[in-house]
Amino acid sequence: MKILEIKEIVRKDVPIYYRRFFSGIASIEFLENKMERHIDFFIETKPTGQKEILVTLAEPVDYPLVPLIRALKTAIDTLDDNGDLPL
Repeated sequence: MKILEIKEIVRKDVPIYYRRFFSGIASIEFLENKMERHIDFFIETKPTGQKEILVTLAEPVDYPLVPLIRALKTAIDTLDDNGDLPL
């Protein structure tokens, strides 16, 4: 399983400054099949400076969720570290 990209990322306004809410479309490849699923995710910065990423899928997926969510969190963390998420 591989996350190809997360595209059409849109930031939604949240009144809490340490929590950022986004939605987008994740392109996923597994077993030589490609699919796109709508995702929503939060990035919350803890008082210690640690980031917590929460991901929800809007549509069902025929793949175990734990490794998929883990891979999405890693991809989102990379996007955030590189500054590729909308402000």
